[in-house]
Amino acid sequence: MKPLALGLDYGTNSVRALLACVETGEEVGEAVWNYRRGERGVVVDARRPELARQHPRDYLEGLRAAIRAALGVARKKGAASEDVIGIGVDATGSTPIPVDRSGEPLALNKEFEREPDAMAWLWKDHVAHAEAVEITARARAEKPEYLSKYGGVYSSEWFWSKLLHARRFAPRVWAAAHTWVELADWIPAVLTGTTDPAQLRRGICAAGHKAMFHPSWGGYPAADFLAKLDPDLVRVRATLPDRAWPVGEAAGALTPAWARALGLPAGLPVSVGAFDAHLGAVGSGIRPGVLVKIIGTSACDIAVAPLSAPLPDIPGICGIVPESVRPGLYGIEAGQSAVGDIFHWFVEGVRPGGSRAGSHEALTREAERLRPGESGLLALDWWNGNRTVLMDQRLSGLVVGLTLGTTSAEIYRALIEATAFGARAIMERLEEYGVPIRRVVACGGIAVKNPLAMRIYADVLNRPVEISRSAQTCALGAAMAGSVVAGRRRGGHANFAAAERAMTGVRPERFMPDRHRVATYARLYPIYRTLHDGFGLGGARNLGGVMKELLSLRDEVRHGIR
Repeated sequence: MKPLALGLDYGTNSVRALLACVETGEEVGEAVWNYRRGERGVVVDARRPELARQHPRDYLEGLRAAIRAALGVARKKGAASEDVIGIGVDATGSTPIPVDRSGEPLALNKEFEREPDAMAWLWKDHVAHAEAVEITARARAEKPEYLSKYGGVYSSEWFWSKLLHARRFAPRVWAAAHTWVELADWIPAVLTGTTDPAQLRRGICAAGHKAMFHPSWGGYPAADFLAKLDPDLVRVRATLPDRAWPVGEAAGALTPAWARALGLPAGLPVSVGAFDAHLGAVGSGIRPGVLVKIIGTSACDIAVAPLSAPLPDIPGICGIVPESVRPGLYGIEAGQSAVGDIFHWFVEGVRPGGSRAGSHEALTREAERLRPGESGLLALDWWNGNRTVLMDQRLSGLVVGLTLGTTSAEIYRALIEATAFGARAIMERLEEYGVPIRRVVACGGIAVKNPLAMRIYADVLNRPVEISRSAQTCALGAAMAGSVVAGRRRGGHANFAAAERAMTGVRPERFMPDRHRVATYARLYPIYRTLHDGFGLGGARNLGGVMKELLSLRDEVRHGIR
């Protein structure tokens, strides 16, 4: 068997292990382990609906189970553990974990094992919305450069908001925690025996996009700035390094103990970690001019631009960080806080029509028969707040145009269209500030499983939409990081450009815009923007004509005027 790289993908509900051939990208072994604790792996609290946590024990149990199962699949194809040359890791974020002085999560201690505040604070935990507003206001007044690379607003989903909330509302956990570590950084540290905060290598991806780290101001936020938010934040700041590392650099080598536990050779190089969406973009062949849309429970949009050319700050974009996606390029992140989660809410939460008539498959079949504008409906895609371009987690979803004749399939299609309109708002913002989008490559569960959604996206974006060849691009991107950290000496790749050429590709089918549907969506989109700006920005915007515009367009479509 040719050399293999191992990618670990820590998602919202499960961990995936993928063994990929370094020379071709062929995926020879894959396994998924679903987290056991909470609801679909997420610990929630009915009294605090914005809370979303995960138990670190799930991460460790999944690590062993997924890798051993993937190796078992690969062995049936003639591979051996000795063929693995390097390991890469991606994870959700910002998902910080409170840890003790040795770097062990507090939730692994019996005293805290059932305490949600001692667990990992999952990316979609929004309890810190007030703290995010406070951090934004303080930075605008005193350190505007801290927001300039974050679209102008600091989010409740991010590192310092969550820490400040813990300081105020989880005093016992706060007192016990020596520092906080992102999941994407903790797993490589576990594998390499470098969990001691003084040894652990923190990745530029997590630090730069979520924790206000940037080389232009010397790393993490200054202690005097944090002290004005809360003096005790300075204690955590003192545990953070002045340097952050790009993916592809070594976090360390696989320890003998973990090698035995996983059935792998000891000493394998392990890459510094990164976020799932960023390595999903790598696994999709990200390069300048390409927008990669990782579409699953949420959506993350990734673009890159050369470090050699000036790049303006972009309002409403989640982060512009040098080398956060690939060395030598700016990483640009945007996204939507809910996509697949919206569809799942409608099917599993509202349960329209029962288990058969209201299934994803049944609703999709009915929705495919509808033409754009035929339902008279328009929705806002804010079921979990707005990540980009408004950056406001206190916004919520909306469906306009409902009548007594509205069907479940019409609502289902309107929800898909809403997510496509939100995607268009992001693409237009990038292009407005000089980031050209010549190709759109989609990946993730929605991209692979829902052709209707991809046709709608192509029509709304008025761009061909290509689908990444791999169904597991995040894990593949992690495996590519494993091949790069291994290097040519071990049979890997010298850099990510070489890994991309060898290991990535797109599927033969492309979703092409239809000029008739494009024309209708070109009329619907400004109405969406009226709702988007009216509810998202406020002010004196008149929404009174929205319902009548939708009804007029509906009647035109139904009666064949268009």
